[in-house]
Amino acid sequence: MPDLEATLYEVRDGAAWITLNRPQNRNALSAVLVAELYDNLLAANADERVRSIVITGTDPAFCAGADLKSPPGASIEGRSSVPYPQVLTTIMESPKPVIAAVNGAAFAGGLGLVGASDIVIAAEEVQFSFSEVRIGVIPAVISVVCLPKLGRHHGMRLFVTGARFTGAEAVEMGFAHRAVPRQELEAAVGEEIDMINRGGPIAVVECKKLVRRVPELSIEEGFRETAEWSGRMFRSDEGAEGMAAFREKRDAAWIGK
Repeated sequence: MPDLEATLYEVRDGAAWITLNRPQNRNALSAVLVAELYDNLLAANADERVRSIVITGTDPAFCAGADLKSPPGASIEGRSSVPYPQVLTTIMESPKPVIAAVNGAAFAGGLGLVGASDIVIAAEEVQFSFSEVRIGVIPAVISVVCLPKLGRHHGMRLFVTGARFTGAEAVEMGFAHRAVPRQELEAAVGEEIDMINRGGPIAVVECKKLVRRVPELSIEEGFRETAEWSGRMFRSDEGAEGMAAFREKRDAAWIGK
């Protein structure tokens, strides 16, 4: 990977850690940062060492939203810009689970990264806010990934008021999965990474597809398609190895690689 100023990329324990690295402006989404984030997501998807992807921020913030001086999609000298929806789509369509490790404040457009991620672990005291309304705009683009988690009930109040809520409250609303003390955040993310690593590599990819696909199907279509899907997985080499490992009371061959 080339040196990247606005983001950092590191692989450890089978996970690619992508860190937004502009603490001087609270990791706001500048055109450069968004482009580099996109590059890193593509790199992680192509990296055979990587089973999962973590997005976090350099303290004190996770992401303060769009950089109004150089918003996502603005022109960048020397390279093509990347529209923010393209980044959110890449997160959602990544074959590898994406974990948002919300280490600090996450406002406005920064919440799109949270909404698009598959697993969200937050420091319990961090502040979230759909703050767009406070400057006379709306959380339009990020509503696509945030409303499916929040639902209309919570989304309405949070969008129209810009009210702040904590990591612990985000869990209660279904916007995050876990909230832990700030000093325990990295360890909690590590637990999620370890659990993903214990699953079959292909099975994890297929599970992410399953969660996206099944809600789109009718009941009849769902049972028909998933029965075929299940059969393919049981007949696969990975399925055979997993069942053999279970019978023999040993770790499957993919664990520890």
